[in-house]
Amino acid sequence: MSIPADGDVKVQGVSLRSLPKISLHDHLDGAVRPQTVVELAASIGLDLPARDGRGMGRWFGKQADSGSLVDYLKTFDYTVGVMQSADALTRIAREFVEDLADDGVIYGEVRWAPEQHLEGGLSLDDAVEAVQRGIDEGEDAVDRSGRSIRVGQILSAMRQNDRAVEIAELALDHREEGVVGFDIAGPEDGFPASDHREAFDLLAANFMPVTVHAGEAAGLASIRSALLDGRALRLGHGVRLVSDLEVIAREGSRDGEEVQVRFGDLARWVRDREIPLELSPSSNVHTAAIEAWGTEIGDHPFDLLYQLGFAVTVNVDNRTMSGTSLTRELALLVDAFGYGLDDLETFQFNAASAAFLPVEEREELVEMIADGFQR
Repeated sequence: MSIPADGDVKVQGVSLRSLPKISLHDHLDGAVRPQTVVELAASIGLDLPARDGRGMGRWFGKQADSGSLVDYLKTFDYTVGVMQSADALTRIAREFVEDLADDGVIYGEVRWAPEQHLEGGLSLDDAVEAVQRGIDEGEDAVDRSGRSIRVGQILSAMRQNDRAVEIAELALDHREEGVVGFDIAGPEDGFPASDHREAFDLLAANFMPVTVHAGEAAGLASIRSALLDGRALRLGHGVRLVSDLEVIAREGSRDGEEVQVRFGDLARWVRDREIPLELSPSSNVHTAAIEAWGTEIGDHPFDLLYQLGFAVTVNVDNRTMSGTSLTRELALLVDAFGYGLDDLETFQFNAASAAFLPVEEREELVEMIADGFQR
């Protein structure tokens, strides 16, 4: 299959972009429009490696696809660098919502780390309020266009720092004003969830939903800590959970293939409790999270996890860095594994069921997805 840049191909005669989608793992500082980076950088005198939006887009893509996590992370110096004022945060959040709606997303969760956006003098509360203004403006603009979208904030604490309790308190303070959950992000290897047990205890005591980056740059011990210390309801990526599975045999063709697998205790727990995996195929390739299995989308263990009954979801992680969209990620999976509309619908049902929303609202999302796929 030849996949265009926007990923909008047809599956069984249906445009992927037209299908209703749920986005759970989407970083705000990884989704800034390249042209917006250029314009905001010019206003604050920040030097960039390219002069225009197209050039910045190419630079982001080259860095992200370098095979080096260090080079990948350098890209955030420029996006975070232009996100240090209330006006910039509001603009970027508004554009984020508009871009999701253009991609067919009906519900999204945007994660970001407020502690990284204080260099311009903002307080943590100022930053959260600025992002929420942008989300509200974006939702209103989408409504005026005759479409509908809802976006909630997930506040991330940087796991290498010591502000997790402060960010947890911030999330609780704003839970009635757009914040739907908490996350820890940053360098996973060497910084387990157990380092922030006090924050997770506070969140659990107040019934705040938690997702934790785990199983991306570190292995099973990190996932275990996310579940036991972080009490994570979802795993951010979680792709290295596959190392707790031993494939004994494969039989048959792709359509009728039977896979015999020996489960480790951790993998069985995640599968049997239907703990959602926030998988991001392109990003997992770019950051070498799947290096033990290969370097292409077709090497991604997504299909194995799906066949074995894990609650897999499809995400972009950092759409600007990976030059992708949710539509494109679905197209890549269709191309690699031959999925049909029923499979894609299952991925969206999984995501809707995993959303940090009351059960009634999750059920509404499920109905919207079913209606959209039927049409």
